[in-house]
Amino acid sequence: MQIHELKVKAKKSRKRVGRGGKRGTYSGRGMKGQKSRSGGNVNPLFEGGKTSLIQKLKKKRGFKAVQPKKNVFKLEDIEKNFEDGSEITIASFVKKGLLRKSKAKSGIKILGTGSLTKKVIIKKDVLVSKSAIEMIKKVGGKVEVAKRKVRRAKKMSKINK
Repeated sequence: MQIHELKVKAKKSRKRVGRGGKRGTYSGRGMKGQKSRSGGNVNPLFEGGKTSLIQKLKKKRGFKAVQPKKNVFKLEDIEKNFEDGSEITIASFVKKGLLRKSKAKSGIKILGTGSLTKKVIIKKDVLVSKSAIEMIKKVGGKVEVAKRKVRRAKKMSKINK
């Protein structure tokens, strides 16, 4: 007889506990105590009554900002990296390597520090400060401002009449 000719027992009989022999008396649970009782076990975080590690650690206080901080760029950056008459969007900043794709989601804001001599067109997806808008328009560039969402105050006033 060889090992591949052996018949495998399809269903092994379950070894019952507490029926004499090696698995009799205390059934492998030891003597009295919480762990020997049915359904009894200790919380894995319980450290014998002393102050647990979790309670010793600092509580995390404060709150996380709802909106992530914008990526700030100066007019100097546009002057150095963009050509005359080019359109400026978040995608163009990523293409030029000035912004990582992962940070592009939080948006861009252009500040009016530095000087600008090139005519550029800034698209709606880029935020621009007032001083930067003045500088861009002074040079002859364009700034497309995104329309703000109108609050539902008008609708609510009609309903309340």
